[in-house]
Amino acid sequence: MFRLFDMLGRSSAVRALDDALRASGVHPLMVPEPVKLTVIQLNKKWGSDRGQDAAFAEAAALLAYCMLGQAQFAENNTVEDAERVDTRIETALDDGDTLDAKLILLALHSGLISPEIADRIDLDDL
Repeated sequence: MFRLFDMLGRSSAVRALDDALRASGVHPLMVPEPVKLTVIQLNKKWGSDRGQDAAFAEAAALLAYCMLGQAQFAENNTVEDAERVDTRIETALDDGDTLDAKLILLALHSGLISPEIADRIDLDDL
């Protein structure tokens, strides 16, 4: 069955998400395929009018921040990017049922979240 996927190639959405993850400082092989597919589905369901590349870039940045933690994310990106994503996390934790909150929960439940970020999350808030 996996040979079939090799012959058909990866979908454009998965390739675009892989590119966004790479740009955020996370190698795509570090993110399991089911997590990528869930990110794609969440973006389809919760996405707004922005384009696929912009949506995936925002999702990848949040996922990378959750995986790497603030310091390493800032090393791979910029301090301003890290502060922007940190603000998004705080907002998601306050607001609850948002796309960002779903992505944070995905990172948490898939075991990809860094201990630094996991300590900040109160599951009752999400």
